[in-house]
Amino acid sequence: MAERLTDNISTCGCGCKTCSSNNHNSEHNHNDGNNHEHTHERFSRRDVIEFIVAFILFLAAIIINTNSSLKTGLFIAAYIIVGREIVISAVKGLFTGKFLDENFLMTIASITAFAIGEHPEAVAVMLFYRVGELFEGLAVNKSKNSIEQLLNIKPDVANLKIGETYKIVDPEKVKINDIIRVKPGEKIPLDGIVIDGISTADTSVITGESLPREIEKDSEVYSGSINISGVVLIKVTKEFSESTVAKILKLVKEANEQKADTEKFITKFARYYTPIVVGVAVLLAFIPPLFFGEDLGSWVYRAAIFLVVSCPCALVISIPLGYFGGIGAASSKGILVKGGNYLEELRNLRSVVLDKTGTLTKGVFKVTQIINVDEANSTEKVLETAAYIENFSNHPIAISIINEYGKEIDENRVKDITEIAGKGLKAKLDGNEVSVGNAKLMKQENIPIAIQDNSIGTKVYVAVNNELIGIINIADELKKDTIDAIENIKKYGVKDIVMLTGDHKDVAEDIAKKVGITKYYSDLLPHEKVNKLEEIMNNVDKNEKVAFVGDGINDAPVLARANVGIAMGGVGSDAAIEAADVVLMSDELSSIPTAIKISKHTNKIVWQNIIFSLGIKILIMILAAFNLANMWMAIFADVGVAVIAILNSVRALRVK
Repeated sequence: MAERLTDNISTCGCGCKTCSSNNHNSEHNHNDGNNHEHTHERFSRRDVIEFIVAFILFLAAIIINTNSSLKTGLFIAAYIIVGREIVISAVKGLFTGKFLDENFLMTIASITAFAIGEHPEAVAVMLFYRVGELFEGLAVNKSKNSIEQLLNIKPDVANLKIGETYKIVDPEKVKINDIIRVKPGEKIPLDGIVIDGISTADTSVITGESLPREIEKDSEVYSGSINISGVVLIKVTKEFSESTVAKILKLVKEANEQKADTEKFITKFARYYTPIVVGVAVLLAFIPPLFFGEDLGSWVYRAAIFLVVSCPCALVISIPLGYFGGIGAASSKGILVKGGNYLEELRNLRSVVLDKTGTLTKGVFKVTQIINVDEANSTEKVLETAAYIENFSNHPIAISIINEYGKEIDENRVKDITEIAGKGLKAKLDGNEVSVGNAKLMKQENIPIAIQDNSIGTKVYVAVNNELIGIINIADELKKDTIDAIENIKKYGVKDIVMLTGDHKDVAEDIAKKVGITKYYSDLLPHEKVNKLEEIMNNVDKNEKVAFVGDGINDAPVLARANVGIAMGGVGSDAAIEAADVVLMSDELSSIPTAIKISKHTNKIVWQNIIFSLGIKILIMILAAFNLANMWMAIFADVGVAVIAILNSVRALRVK
């Protein structure tokens, strides 16, 4: 998996050291001549022996004081041993048309050094180049292995109940409603409901929550979690392909395909930068000697330094690796970011627009009051009428009414069910026309609702034959972290926090006051939420971004329209998760400031690498042009800078 995740980490317009050497067992998959797949391994035993032999010959040649043929022979032997693969790759590149890579640059620079008598520096270019390869490979492997650890959550087997026995099977072969058994210490292989047993589950790899969660009968459990203490029987509710762990793996695998603007710029920059620098090196080598009578050897040496310095591998490897590390860091906190572009945009948020139900609140509604309009219809009759109609809806409000009723419902009594989006339901109950919904539905049906009710909560109006018989008041609770999360989002530079809700004004106003939101819009239908979001987006600057946070099916269009769509992954609908760019597996708003922090941290590392790498390279080039730099400095500007930049990128994996 991690091999797929690191696709294009080392995509380089010039070709790069981490993908060049055959001794690295690199895998190449050329799509357009620039993209490569890399699998970095440690040097083989033969590589290590060859390097040691070459280094000994190099030292021996340096120790010999006289300029003898033996001294030259030792340098040549060391060069052949340590650099032959690089030279062979450079020659192959000439025939494939892809010769402006690191192999070509190192070969030309080292042969040039030999030609002008700088034998030690010619061999040193290859020796340190190979050392740089090793350290870069190890740095990339460190990041890749960290991601593998974070995402090593795919269960290998499931204990499927067949009759009175259990059989070990592949999780992908288990079907919905099958029963599986999970013992202490085992991963929960599929999403489901506990039907027997009491235990605790470590959900940290899914939600980022470090505290174990108590699970018992009727508890919902997620695949990828680890059962800690007791044996539990689980009734499977989703096939493996639709399970939480499968979705996480899919999202993170695809994340690297969505590149940040900075990544795209650097990749494009590299394609033009390298040939330009090579052209400058050629001019530097021959223009002064040809037109100004300067010493050819001196200017060729300066050009050789240019060639060593020119490859921008430090940028094109370390920058995608930085974003990859940031995505990994977010994953470890239960935040799934679907691409480097979305991770980058999180740092530029001007406005965060929030849904109410299931986002700011728990989305667990409870009937708090039932009002009957006249004595002819008791509160029990009002509740029964509403429950029979709402039985045909999956909305949380409908479920709360059904739960409050708590009796068996005879669906044969209900006919001609019609759902009016954002308003409610109409149907025939025992031959009577029944309307159950909000004030908009009553207005549409010309049903007067003159009764005064000042209680705070969502009001469900119940009407029979176009006459109001009662009102059911339903309330929702704030999530425990909502208030702190809103404050922390503001601390990270978000100027506007806006709430959009389909609920009526008094409920919206009450929630807004409690959480500290000054802008809110109520009584919105799904398409009106999209319109309101577009208004907000039109009022921000070009470089500023707007995020929308939601969880329901009706939030999917808004999530898709926002610059960054953030979905609640635990209780959120599949449609919302699919449409979102960022998924919060913990369902907690406090994950949003964490995501912004990771974004800013990653961006800081990326720009450190850009400034450091380009700064050092430009400095050495200028010094070389004035004959103030030597090949050793060029080696550091290439190999050393690349290693430092990549090690810096690995820091993106670690965010407190």
